[in-house]
Amino acid sequence: MNMKLRGKDVLATALITSLIAATACSSKTENSPQPSASATASATAAQTPESKKVLEVSTIREGDPYLKFDAGESFDKNSVYEAYEKDVGVKITNQWVAADNNQFKEKLKIAIASNDIPDFMLVDATQLQQLIEADMIMDITSVYDKFATPETKKFMQADGGTQMKSATFGGKLIAIPSTSNPYYAQFLYVRTDWLKKLNLPEPKTMQDLMTIAEAFKTKDPGGTGRAYGIAFNKDMKEDGATGFIGFMNGYHAYMDSNADSNHWIDDGTGKLVKGYVQPQMKEALKALQDMFKKGLIDPEFAVKDTQKESELIFGNNIGLVYGAEWVPAHLATGAIKDGKQVQEWGVYPIPSVDNKPAKAQIGIGGDRYYVVSKKAKNPEAVMRLLNQWIIADNNQTEDNKVYEFGKDRVEKKNNYWLLNPLRVGSLSNNNGEVLPKAIAAKDASMAKTKDQKSRYERAMKYVNGDTSMWWEYWISGPKGSYSLIPDMKKNNQFEQTKFFGAPTPTMVEKNAILEKKRDEVFFKIIMNQVSVDEFDKFVADWKKLGGDQITKEVNDWYAKNK
Repeated sequence: MNMKLRGKDVLATALITSLIAATACSSKTENSPQPSASATASATAAQTPESKKVLEVSTIREGDPYLKFDAGESFDKNSVYEAYEKDVGVKITNQWVAADNNQFKEKLKIAIASNDIPDFMLVDATQLQQLIEADMIMDITSVYDKFATPETKKFMQADGGTQMKSATFGGKLIAIPSTSNPYYAQFLYVRTDWLKKLNLPEPKTMQDLMTIAEAFKTKDPGGTGRAYGIAFNKDMKEDGATGFIGFMNGYHAYMDSNADSNHWIDDGTGKLVKGYVQPQMKEALKALQDMFKKGLIDPEFAVKDTQKESELIFGNNIGLVYGAEWVPAHLATGAIKDGKQVQEWGVYPIPSVDNKPAKAQIGIGGDRYYVVSKKAKNPEAVMRLLNQWIIADNNQTEDNKVYEFGKDRVEKKNNYWLLNPLRVGSLSNNNGEVLPKAIAAKDASMAKTKDQKSRYERAMKYVNGDTSMWWEYWISGPKGSYSLIPDMKKNNQFEQTKFFGAPTPTMVEKNAILEKKRDEVFFKIIMNQVSVDEFDKFVADWKKLGGDQITKEVNDWYAKNK
């Protein structure tokens, strides 16, 4: 259900809403330890007679364009809240509900500044640090130790403990990370019908990509009269669809992304350095500038979001795009028309600029945190919510379908699961090992987890002629995006950030300024408004404006946390 909510904001059409609902709902459970019926018993056993009484906790909520309530329901009254009260004795109330993400950010900022926060809420890493410094949130070490079930503790440690460690300060557990599988890779998606039409090879190197991009531009295989080589959008940190991240990784350059918001790499001497100020980034920017000068990039990309830029993909103007494993769900808008497949796409590992394999950058997985106010009277209720979510999300019994679909327990493609106020996702993944083989063999017994079973069923619908499930086949099938991950792991083709601490004091103070300057300079370079040598000046300015101090603070942290 979670997908870290990555990419949800970019999918606007009704078709993609339904597709992403299914994709998102399944990506969160990829291969976590599966609580069984015994887990439910453990959760019940963890409650003493005294703890079975109904406990009330307040939170705050954010409206979502893909969440559709059942008739007569709202954030304040709905089947999910009722189920938590009935099943684990937790009555959830909303301190306030924001209309959208922008309003949520503003209201949360005011709430923190005025020390008027609910019993528990979801915050980002910077806000977590602010709350710690303001002494507004609780040390939940003992609460977690006492009330989290053994199954919950096992689930939360599935990555070896890194994400839980990121929420631990001075040996104290300060928050529950909103966990996810860290292997959120970037891939290259290519119109394979155009490759065949123009007799072009599949992309194995960056030079292959350049050749394909130029051919797609000059030969206009879509016949639109307005062809470009590759799709990019205005968000430098975009890691969903039409982002720069995958392209930069092909040059061994690493950029902060929406999922990996603070990427630091080892410089080879045991010291950490910021990814986006390294020399490799200059090479990547130079390549993008050359492509822009050749007309291979939409000249209006810098004012377009993902959805707007994607109209060129759907309309046969562009046939190359970087993005995450779920991008086929996005591409389906153009690929499937009136029940017929009209575009063919293939997915490939990131091509490299040299003889070293490209590494897809990844974060640690969890980048947001559930915190508990020091004023909360019932912190153990938050642990009950956590226990129950893990049970319900990983075991789709008829009873707990209410947490995903509502009181009728029927999939309506309405993202009803977003009503759950505390959600953690799978920290591990073996979909790439299991699903391609199961689908190729048509062997349902190979799919073990709830997520795998759902994906297998959807992909097999496509195999049996249902084109509406094309997207799932190209995620989970024998040549889908998941199928590439096992070899990427085997060949060490992931570059995971080495820093997972709280934002340092200088980060909190200077990051917004540094990122604004970065985006301004990078876009000017790409659009050929300044020389690529402007990158060197930017790096020098970055160091003076706080980068050197941030680097020192990060390395002080690293020395203690290697």
